[in-house]
Amino acid sequence: MAFDYDLFVIGGGSGGVRAARVAAATGAKVALAEEYRMGGTCVIRGCVPKKLMVFASGYSEMFDDARAYGWDVTEGSFDWPKFRGHLHKELDRLEGIYRKLLDGSGVAIFDARAALKDPHTVVLNDGREVSAKHILVATGGRPVMPDISGAELGITSNDIFNLDDMPRSILIIGGGYIASEFAGILNGLGVKVTQFYRGAQILRGFDGEARGLIAEGMREKGVDLHLGTNIVEMRAATDADMSDAMGTPMEGGKPATVASGGSGSGIWVKASNGIERVFDQVMFATGRAANTDGMGLEQAGVEVGRRGEIVVDEYSQTKVPSVYAIGDVTNRVQLTPVAIREGMAFVETVFKGNPTPVDHDLIPSAVFTQPEFGTIGLSEEDAREVEPVEIYCSSFKPMNHAFAGRSDRVMMKLVVSKATRKVLGCHIVADHAGEMIQLAGIAVKMGATKEDFDRTVAVHPTVAEELVTMKEPVRTA
Repeated sequence: MAFDYDLFVIGGGSGGVRAARVAAATGAKVALAEEYRMGGTCVIRGCVPKKLMVFASGYSEMFDDARAYGWDVTEGSFDWPKFRGHLHKELDRLEGIYRKLLDGSGVAIFDARAALKDPHTVVLNDGREVSAKHILVATGGRPVMPDISGAELGITSNDIFNLDDMPRSILIIGGGYIASEFAGILNGLGVKVTQFYRGAQILRGFDGEARGLIAEGMREKGVDLHLGTNIVEMRAATDADMSDAMGTPMEGGKPATVASGGSGSGIWVKASNGIERVFDQVMFATGRAANTDGMGLEQAGVEVGRRGEIVVDEYSQTKVPSVYAIGDVTNRVQLTPVAIREGMAFVETVFKGNPTPVDHDLIPSAVFTQPEFGTIGLSEEDAREVEPVEIYCSSFKPMNHAFAGRSDRVMMKLVVSKATRKVLGCHIVADHAGEMIQLAGIAVKMGATKEDFDRTVAVHPTVAEELVTMKEPVRTA
């Protein structure tokens, strides 16, 4: 049977674009459909704009630090419209680069929504049908709103980058990396931030000691973090609510209220701990779902999991031999570099005749909270469940913060196997922890032992030198 294309990619995010370009380089005839903007979550509404906001938010503390270091500086105010305009121009530029890369690779672009009709046919939302020998689904994920009354008044992380005005106050619901990152960002930009998380500690699944230090650091920087707390009710604030909110917040006998600023409207929230407050904005960061709705996957025979994710094997192949899926839509590891790796492995397998399973083991990652967190491998808690371990850990005030009179602390931690001496986990809480964990991740991925770390001469004076100077374990388990 003759097909219109050798490969049709649905989704123009980092993974889909990389797979399309690399497949086209093998001589394959490739097309890609994207219904919104090229670049996907990472470039348009995720990693890139978020990291730029992290940079912007950091300047508020830099003014104080500069004065401590002898600079005569006058602190200004943050101009959100100016920053937002520059941000959107940068995202437009990056989207243009993605399109140029696809055009230069000979990939046909369809600016349309695509769905499966059958294992070899894609239907576009303008009614056109296109056939392909292979179909790759790379549609990513989206934030989901909780099923509670009044949730429609809130926003998600997708909306933050497009706000007309920066709120004076915001409630962030959730304790994962997205919620915690935006709590730090908005706090640094001058917003009064309250964060509710129903669990006992933020950043579930990460190393417990690191989680505790990050939560402590967030509170010290001004985030009003409430653990074991959730929303009971939320609604548009009434005049009476707004009148109460103008008073002094009180705890105890009378529920606390926090004044809302800006337009004079707000959102009234009652928490499970009895607190009542009015906020300019409420942001939900309570989970994400795969973008598989209305795509005809099950009708085409593709298995979809209970959370809407596409079920694939180690080669990213679905139960339908001609259909593959990569990235967040598979709900394996939701990281942009992982989606790119999965796309590369797909091309190796399908178009280069070199079956390549995706390696999801020992993936370094960074959480851009404030303080920042870099991690690879097992947490102390998970490692204890696997085998006996030694824990090497150091927490201290770094030189730059100590000189400036700040209370910020950093943490360097190695989880080491007693039996093999391999470093099973490395966890860093510090400025630029993401940069450090990228390099430490190479050693951990290679199977470095604690003695390999010890043999490495320290770079002094740096924060990272602690990784190679911790000689005695602080505890064993």
